[in-house]
Amino acid sequence: MAPADPFSLDLTWTQVSPRLAAARLTVAAAWLVPLLVVAVLPPVLSGIAWLWVLPAVVVLLALWLLWLVPRQVGALRYAERDDDLLIRRGIMFRSLVVVPYGRMQFVDVKTGPIDRAMGIARVQLHTASPSSDAWIAGLPPAEAARLRERLASRGEARLAGL
Repeated sequence: MAPADPFSLDLTWTQVSPRLAAARLTVAAAWLVPLLVVAVLPPVLSGIAWLWVLPAVVVLLALWLLWLVPRQVGALRYAERDDDLLIRRGIMFRSLVVVPYGRMQFVDVKTGPIDRAMGIARVQLHTASPSSDAWIAGLPPAEAARLRERLASRGEARLAGL
């Protein structure tokens, strides 16, 4: 008998906003456009044809990111259960993070300037473990605030029961 797939849980998963892909692509463009300008200068100034490989590599990287980032964002989902929160991410290298409400110490909502411009926020979960990496990016601000309040109240209820 084959082992069960740990990622195929029968839950109602909530997908993050597709605006997260636009935010990530904006950050990538902020790095790639100046890099492309720098990569184009040597072949233009020197006239050496093989140096056009440098800007071609930058363009291929940009095209790869245009294909990859929306797929990564589409794979980012979360589900709330009675006792824990599940966060699923990844396409090729998948991860499933389970955060018990009773282990949560506090919940942050964070936004940067690009996030605010795109109308999204990030919920960061802090647990008793210093190595926990539980976060959900790409949430509309209202959903991020609702989730923060819900997780905080569930965390307090579980801690009170100890």
